[in-house]
Amino acid sequence: MTDMTLANARIVLPDEVIHGAIEIRDGHIAAIEPGAHVPPGAVDAAGDLIIPGLIELHTDNLERHIQPRPRVDWPHAAAILAHDGELASVGVTTVFDAMRVGSVPGGKGRYLKYARNLASELWELRAARALKINHYLHLRAEVCSETLVEEMAEFGPQDRVGIVSLMDHTPGQRQFRDVSKLKAYVQGKLNLTDPEFEEHVAQLHALRRAHGDRHEAAAVAEAARYGAVLASHDDTTDAHVATSAGHGIALAEFPTTLEAARACHAHGIKVMMGAPNLIRGGSHSGNVAAHELAAHDLLDILSSDYVPSALMSAAFLLADLWDDLPRAIATVTANPARAAGLDDRGRIATGLHADLVRVARIKGTPVIRGVWCHGRQVG
Repeated sequence: MTDMTLANARIVLPDEVIHGAIEIRDGHIAAIEPGAHVPPGAVDAAGDLIIPGLIELHTDNLERHIQPRPRVDWPHAAAILAHDGELASVGVTTVFDAMRVGSVPGGKGRYLKYARNLASELWELRAARALKINHYLHLRAEVCSETLVEEMAEFGPQDRVGIVSLMDHTPGQRQFRDVSKLKAYVQGKLNLTDPEFEEHVAQLHALRRAHGDRHEAAAVAEAARYGAVLASHDDTTDAHVATSAGHGIALAEFPTTLEAARACHAHGIKVMMGAPNLIRGGSHSGNVAAHELAAHDLLDILSSDYVPSALMSAAFLLADLWDDLPRAIATVTANPARAAGLDDRGRIATGLHADLVRVARIKGTPVIRGVWCHGRQVG
């Protein structure tokens, strides 16, 4: 940790932007002083924005690093360090690393267990102080699987599991109501023939019938054991959201329809959408567009999903859409912090962690000029 002052900055506070300086002491925000004065020894931010460090609740980025191509396994320690460094470089200072639990060992679309070993390696690197940013776990509980109960039993409160999401990828509903979209995705990823794809679909339906309800109940119970926030995934109908509310779900990841997003808000469930959806102007699966939910005041949180740099870019797109920079920045800072139960970060306020990003905007594109995590520069 380094004591320092960031001065001559436009500081994005929860409800306003002020010109001033931030004093950092012992890794925390010690003071916020208005004015353009640059004290001796301070870092002159030259009028750039200072925002809280970004908080990422759902990213597939670590999985992408450990398996950069289908059936290509990369050394985990190297993958974790590359993932950590990439997120620091795009302004993320707290990440909930998404790891799938629940495997299908047989069949054409098989996928194998990996989360327990990967998490252990992550914590070993953290204990060795090799990581730049804060890491928690987000366990994606695949109900259409054979091994979910056994895999979740291997984790406990010591594993920093902050989020458990209920993932139901049964073909023909939720994210892949249009099975042709699933076919294009799976065949492109796994190179399956048409008969092999049909076999894969039949296998998933059989797994849902055999294990789905039991797995869903087990995942809800395990989330409570970990002390984790419970999230739904791809809610599509009022009935889906009612079930989510019954489970005590607090966060809805990527609802697929306007109907579902409205129902989430009616139940007090926060809505998270993918930053790539916002940037691309729509969902690659043909579901509701993030900008449509934003226009209806139904978008609370952004996730980078599969493009880490999208988080910052999408926040500034929202700032333009809403004409409200503090509100937009909150979707990638304060709002995800609250949803995950973290009250020590996500805002620029005295006493909170000095997780900060210096960013300028050049021709509409945010350009990161410095990243600090607990007062230590990491990017």
